[in-house]
Amino acid sequence: MGLLDGKVALITGASRGIGAASAKVFADEGASVVLVARSEAAIVAIADAIAASGGKALAVAADVTDATSIERAISRTLEVFGRLDAAFNNAGTGHRPKPLADIDLEDFEAAIKANLTGIFVSMQAEIRTMLAQGGGAIVNMASTAGLQGAPGMSPYAAAKHGVVGLTKVASLDYAAKGIRINALAPGPIDTHGFPEPVREYIGGLLPVGRVGTPAEVAHAAAWLCSDQASFVHGAVLPIDGGRLAGVASP
Repeated sequence: MGLLDGKVALITGASRGIGAASAKVFADEGASVVLVARSEAAIVAIADAIAASGGKALAVAADVTDATSIERAISRTLEVFGRLDAAFNNAGTGHRPKPLADIDLEDFEAAIKANLTGIFVSMQAEIRTMLAQGGGAIVNMASTAGLQGAPGMSPYAAAKHGVVGLTKVASLDYAAKGIRINALAPGPIDTHGFPEPVREYIGGLLPVGRVGTPAEVAHAAAWLCSDQASFVHGAVLPIDGGRLAGVASP
């Protein structure tokens, strides 16, 4: 028995990193998985690998910042699988650190659009679908940068703080209507294959002594989408190796 047996789950930003790992973990836990990303070739390859392993997967190219695009993806989900039980709004992007006064307005707006507007647009379409079928679960991708400051990362931190706020308010709006909405706040996760010296340096800054893996975030998302988390509403779960807990002992 898997955590998500019989459920249909949509994952955005599924072409790489945490999104790709989540598609595989959700499928392993028994879900029929809908992979959404702008890169169709990448998600088709992942969906094919899931199918080859005995899972059910559908790849749908879409831009989560465009309402019409994400609505088409959900329509395709309903056409193929008949329902939408869970969504992991993982799509987003980072940027190179830069002091606030040196950031162009265009770059700030792009970061907000990618990391906050996309989640707002996705949530609207997902919630409307889940209301019509009587419930569901949504997990949004926040960050430890959404729970504290991050030097040089003002656009990203502003967006992720916004994701935390959206998650909490939406959870209040829809808890009584059968929709659970929560967020994950990862710390340093090795999504791009850090060089070993970089991995060791970053890991050394964390109480646990290492960076996290995409699969560790994926398993947390799967649990929040499962019935085991039925009493969890409006939570923001850090996955950060103890980073936010305090200063580790020397």
